[in-house]
Order: sequence, then C-alpha cells, then structure tokens
Amino acid sequence: MPPLRRTSAKIPGARAQVSGPRRDSLEDEARFLRSWLERPLVTGAVTPSGKMLARTMAAYVDPSRTGPVVELGPGTGPVTEALIRRGVAPERLLLVEFNPDFCRLLRHRFPGVTVIRGDAYDIRATLESALAEPAAATISSLPLFTKPLEQRLDLLNAAHDLMQPGAPFVQFTYAVVPPIPARCEAGSYTADRSNRVWLNLPPARVWVYRRP
Repeated sequence: MPPLRRTSAKIPGARAQVSGPRRDSLEDEARFLRSWLERPLVTGAVTPSGKMLARTMAAYVDPSRTGPVVELGPGTGPVTEALIRRGVAPERLLLVEFNPDFCRLLRHRFPGVTVIRGDAYDIRATLESALAEPAAATISSLPLFTKPLEQRLDLLNAAHDLMQPGAPFVQFTYAVVPPIPARCEAGSYTADRSNRVWLNLPPARVWVYRRP
C-alpha cells in the first residue's frame, strides 16, 4: 500500500470565541491519577492534557465547518474546553468516554454536550444512534500505543468512514514516533504533525490524519 504522506505543519491560529467553563486542575489531576491506578491501559496517562496541548489539538478543528465534532477519550475535559473556546458550540460535541465517573463529570461541566459512555475503539457501534450526519472532525486522546497496530488502523479507518471527506482525525502522543506508522495497510492518508509541545508535561506532539 502507498505510504502516508508525512509533512510538518505549523499549528493553525486559534482565538477564543466563547468563554469556556473553568476547571479545578488539582482535582482533575487527582481524578486522572485515581483512574490510571485503577485502569492504566484504559486511561493511559496519569494527568490530563495541559492547556497548551489541548489548544494545539483544538486548533486543527475549523469551527465554521458544519457537522458534529467527535471527541474520543475526553477524560475530565481539557480538550473539550479548548474546542468550546475555539468556537465549537457545545451542542455539536459528541464525547465518547469509557469511565463512568468522567462521564458524570463531563455532563455536569459542559451543559449541552452529548456524552456517550462506550468503547471508542468500536466507534461505529458506539456512535450508531448518535451520529445523524458525517462528522466535521474527530479529536482523540486515546492511548493508542496500548493497542496493537491493527486495532489502531481499524479505528482510524472507522473514524474516517464516519467523517466528511478531508475531515481531520487529530491524535496526540508523548512518543517520538507517530501513533499511526508511515505505511498503512488499510489505505493512503496524509499525515501532518505539530511542533513538539514542550510546555506540556510530559512534552507531546499532535498528529493529524486526513483521507484525501
């Protein structure tokens, strides 16, 4: 199969258009640590994404593009908050979260969003009754490296099948290698990457996959 076309790209500019909800970062870190201790392979991180990383991920979503925006593994909501500040209306957000405690927190913290408790890796079944039209973007904070390559590729393909042509699949990683490799058995995609977000702990990078 043809290789991914990998290019470096600058982060699109992003300005807050609406006021987002406030979060207690210390409480969120405690929640994340507790979740990680209980389910390390599901949570994948001991702390939530930092503000700079969340804003970097949200910057790849065009709020003027119509359609739902899917977020996989929102946790306590740092990326959700960044998406709302980016200008994405809460009513457009579909949050897929496995942890029931995080689901309750997200519903309380972000009135208007749709929170679905389910398996993000089985995205077709999870969103079957919730997605009325192709999505404008998918934003993922899932710990992809805890899953075999075949399952990662299946997720990427399934997400693109549910999105508009050219819509982004946005994924962050702490690793120095991309979460989806340069060659993809399932087809051809373009792959852009952000600069490393050094202000995040640990430093991270955002990868953006599109189906031409």
